[in-house]
Amino acid sequence: MKKSDIKALSAEQIKEQIGVETDRLQKLKFAHAISPVENPMRIRMTRRLIARLNTELTLKTKQVG
Repeated sequence: MKKSDIKALSAEQIKEQIGVETDRLQKLKFAHAISPVENPMRIRMTRRLIARLNTELTLKTKQVG
């Protein structure tokens, strides 16, 4: 997901996306603990995406409030 895609989302959509990505990260971590994941970089990319979404959510809530 690109930065421009994230900026286009509303606050509610960002919250929903954070939930989806958090679930995905948890599943990846469990799968990696049992047996090595095919592409372990996906864990890092997912974690960074969650951080980007949280940052954008913070910016949007500060603009409103």
